[in-house]
Amino acid sequence: MRDDQPRRQGMDYWKGPHSKIISATPGFEEYRQIHLAESNPGLWPAVSGVETAIPVDRRIDGIAEVTFKSVFSPLSGRKQTKLAYKDEVNVFRRTLLYMGPPNSARWYKVAGPGDKAGSRALIFIRKRENVGTGAFRKIVTNRLVPALAGDGGLKELRTQVFMSWRRGLWDTPNVAHDNPADQRFHASLMLGFADADALRAFFEGDAVAKVSAKLPAFASAVHAYEVDEALTYVEDGKTLQDYRS
Repeated sequence: MRDDQPRRQGMDYWKGPHSKIISATPGFEEYRQIHLAESNPGLWPAVSGVETAIPVDRRIDGIAEVTFKSVFSPLSGRKQTKLAYKDEVNVFRRTLLYMGPPNSARWYKVAGPGDKAGSRALIFIRKRENVGTGAFRKIVTNRLVPALAGDGGLKELRTQVFMSWRRGLWDTPNVAHDNPADQRFHASLMLGFADADALRAFFEGDAVAKVSAKLPAFASAVHAYEVDEALTYVEDGKTLQDYRS
């Protein structure tokens, strides 16, 4: 968020006027805003050789999570994207665009009928330089997901593995887009829990402890953010009259 105005003012503008611009973009399958808690030192317990404490100067306030109907959908939204470009300066100080190729985002069915996530954590992972993208994707899909989902307490699980970050893909005017190579991320996970107590218990539990022992082999940083709100504006290709939390 911009730091020359109250954070709450920026978050409310993003939730309100800015969301209406983005929601009107053709070609969306889903559009969510993930608002992160203002105080976020890092939920993941300390691991030797892995950065789990979130640096204050690179701490994220939130993410816009967009899923397209097809690979051609971004072309149909160019007119609305121009409006989003102009409006970003009203709310954001820095924005970074991470993209994934088709089928690189996965939504897992981990909740029972009627179950709903009452609390969430968003995790960003930075891979080690000696780990290739293909190998990293397999680690996330075949090792990390089963280890975390095996706990049985998750109400939501989503993963994304990103393409290499490139400057200029989302170069909005008068907004910073600096993203040094040693600060970039390569994957994210969204974990949902019944409530805040279940979230805390998860990060103090055996599943995270077992994963932590293996992290140094493939990850240089794991930043686990506590989520304040997950707001859905477009769902199944349809724009909602009001956001759904």
